[in-house]
Amino acid sequence: MNLLSKVSTLAGKYFAIWVIAAALLAFFVPEVFSVFGGYITILLGIVMFGMGLTLKPVDFKIVAKRPVPVILGVTAQFVVMPLGAFAIAYLLQLPAELAAGLVLLGSVPGGTASNVMVYLAKGNLALSVAMTSLSTLLAPIATPLLLLLLAGQWLPVDAMAMFTSIVQVIILPIVLGFVIQRIAPKAVEASLSVIPLISVTAILIIVGVVTGANGPNVVSAGWMVFVAVFLHNGFGLLLGYLIAMAFGLNEDDRRAISLEVGMQNSGLGVALATAHFSPLAALPSVWGAIWHNISGPILATIWSKNANSVDVNDEQLDEQLKATDRPAQTSL
Repeated sequence: MNLLSKVSTLAGKYFAIWVIAAALLAFFVPEVFSVFGGYITILLGIVMFGMGLTLKPVDFKIVAKRPVPVILGVTAQFVVMPLGAFAIAYLLQLPAELAAGLVLLGSVPGGTASNVMVYLAKGNLALSVAMTSLSTLLAPIATPLLLLLLAGQWLPVDAMAMFTSIVQVIILPIVLGFVIQRIAPKAVEASLSVIPLISVTAILIIVGVVTGANGPNVVSAGWMVFVAVFLHNGFGLLLGYLIAMAFGLNEDDRRAISLEVGMQNSGLGVALATAHFSPLAALPSVWGAIWHNISGPILATIWSKNANSVDVNDEQLDEQLKATDRPAQTSL
């Protein structure tokens, strides 16, 4: 188990590198991942089951104690990112499938990788965890409605079918994981160290499947999609920070809201795009899985050097994240 724990830590720590490697492998040898084509939703469900194993009532304690930052952050998540994606799609005149895919990426909830980035940035970790959890639970309603309003002009949107998909892929696995960790807490505690490895493996397969299915499109439209994702991510990080500043929140809260708003659950974006749109529409979320895990650490590193607190190592990070019942390395 100790070896698995070390491998799991390395898998999460260098996630962006593994994603790039998986994408390159899938581009040149697509048949490696083609066998997993029908399992994208199952793989994402496994990732969200892992989140459920770490979700506890204490994650929502800050909502009762300091509701304004949480509500402000989640509102910004579901306003700034969808509208930003919509504006960028128009500005760049993206093809219909890519435009809808970018709006989808902007309409999914925050990703759990942001929790680690917020801690490294010396931001408010409790606020970050609460925002991730709350936005995820709101996703079955918020994501289909946003897509219906903003992406319907490009591709048909079946909001009810998407609601059902999100409940099946996100909510049910989270609830199942939550129930199991309440029934068998010792067994779950012993397995937490390998959850990042499972999550990373699942996301790498998802990225490989979508990249392999989009080989020609990656060549013809890859640069355009990357520019769109780059602008979208930067827009979210900047606006999240400025909104928190405008409402008079402290620096720790600003950093948490910035990273939460800017980093999306790209795995969910890939799964929903593949199931309800097309493999091409999943391309923005694939680039999101790569770029968000590059820009997040860069910004966290810059902010950590502008803080008064001492530097931390991996063991200290593990201990701090245990206080919020989160594995130290996650991938979405």
